[in-house]
Amino acid sequence: MMLRREKPLAVFSEVDGDFVAILRRYLRMFDRHVKTGEFVKRELVESIPAGPQGSHRDVHLILYAPPEDVWRIDAMIELRGKLGAWTLTDERKEGMLLGYTDAENDAWIASRYGRK
Repeated sequence: MMLRREKPLAVFSEVDGDFVAILRRYLRMFDRHVKTGEFVKRELVESIPAGPQGSHRDVHLILYAPPEDVWRIDAMIELRGKLGAWTLTDERKEGMLLGYTDAENDAWIASRYGRK
């Protein structure tokens, strides 16, 4: 949707950084836009809890935004720092950062959590 200029932020993630072939294809398409200056790209690896014994897994994140929306990348990275204490407010903020409307966020939250 971002490639069609319908959304202001794209976030790709993969556990342990092993992106599948179809995803690598999309990353190449996005990277072409980075080379022309249409998108800004940011990558990071975050460690997330993976089990009751305190184990963790690495998740490789790649975020893209148009230059005028680069603030969304920073806000998404900050928001993802709360994954262990995620709330419905965080869910709604993530949707807003990705460019979804209030109505789309309401529908997502209702389907995911059974409420608004």
